[in-house]
Amino acid sequence: MKNNIKVILGAAAFGLVAASASAATLDDVKAKGFVQCGVNTSLAGFSAPDDKGEWKGLDVDLCRAVAAAIFNDPSKVKFTPTTAKERFTALQSGEIDLLSRNTTWTLSRDTALGFNFAGVNYYDGQGFMINAKKLPGINSALQLSGAAVCVQSGTTTELNLADYFKANNLEYNPVVFEKLEEVDAAYDAGRCDAYTTDQSGLYSLRLKLSAPDDHIVLPEIISKEPLGPAVRQGDDQWYDIVKWSHYAMVLGEELGITQANVEEMKNSPNPDIRRALGVEEGSKLGTDLGLGNEWMANIIKAVGNYGESFERNVGSGSPLKISRGLNALWTKGGLQYAMPIR
Repeated sequence: MKNNIKVILGAAAFGLVAASASAATLDDVKAKGFVQCGVNTSLAGFSAPDDKGEWKGLDVDLCRAVAAAIFNDPSKVKFTPTTAKERFTALQSGEIDLLSRNTTWTLSRDTALGFNFAGVNYYDGQGFMINAKKLPGINSALQLSGAAVCVQSGTTTELNLADYFKANNLEYNPVVFEKLEEVDAAYDAGRCDAYTTDQSGLYSLRLKLSAPDDHIVLPEIISKEPLGPAVRQGDDQWYDIVKWSHYAMVLGEELGITQANVEEMKNSPNPDIRRALGVEEGSKLGTDLGLGNEWMANIIKAVGNYGESFERNVGSGSPLKISRGLNALWTKGGLQYAMPIR
């Protein structure tokens, strides 16, 4: 029994040491002068380099928001492109400080993998896309029995695909690749009858196909895919900074604070706005996070509020032209909801 107690106490002590060793991410980030952010290798609208090599997208904006909160400089980010298989190892090992890579929040990832998800920056769901010229008359995923389906390995997408076809007593032939670019190329070359991934990813992929107008996204949504940023467990301060950087963008939209009017809004008589922007007398909310009091103002000035980021990257102002849908504010029937900053 004594030996068992020693083992238990030893394990507990090791856990405390491990936690304390990883509980200084903010200090490490400040010391090196940038946030190391894990992103997708190339997913239009979420994280992809433009023709000048500059990273753009909804997930990229979140990385830049964290940098703006810490350094008042959204350029203080270095991006690490990761595949679906590599992303978790990169975060667990400390190669990256933050994973912002269209990653689904699940129980196993939140527990067994040792991550904390810091909110949902895009509510999505898995769907299917087909070449309508190759498969005329197909207007539902339930008509895909016997189809060859392109899917990326190491993802919830692969598991959802198997569950959906099994539940509906359908046969299928999975065509599996590790890298997203390989899956895209196989589908475009006609090696698969259908492609499955998050619906947002299907709209993104369609833009890159050799004949985009030939392809349609089928109506079925077969899963819940809450996509959001993740950090390692064991560092509550860093978790809070990433989480509240997301909430700051959402709250900015709720309060009508934009990239263009943020300085003007500091003179607002509304105490909620003044508190959020760090100019309300006596407020020290930024200090509580380990940041300057104008951290939220710096985020919105750098990347805009959530609505501005959405429209620019995936919405009406982008080639994807995805409607807000579930990603509308809660006040407009959507799910985006910021916790109170007070």
